[in-house]
Amino acid sequence: MHIVSRRALREAAKIYSGVEPGLETWFRVASKAQWLSLDDVRKTYPAADAIKVGSRVYTVFNIGGNNFRLIVKIEYTYKKIFIKHVLTHAEYDKDYWKK
Repeated sequence: MHIVSRRALREAAKIYSGVEPGLETWFRVASKAQWLSLDDVRKTYPAADAIKVGSRVYTVFNIGGNNFRLIVKIEYTYKKIFIKHVLTHAEYDKDYWKK
């Protein structure tokens, strides 16, 4: 999979102390993945969730021992992953990212 805007991951690492190792691990795994569906994602990340916001579906990953959420849009057909947000668990729970 091609991850669009790795810069977003680097920016999140500057903002959130402790998130960088988890994001780096996720990046390495996702870059090599051949995911064709959410079921494929869940073979690697069983806790990954699909969240529908309007007409879009985002995949949410738990990062850093469930302290952070990585929200992405996966285009399975094109084998691309677009980073939407990296948030703390508390920020994610406020649902502001859905607007």
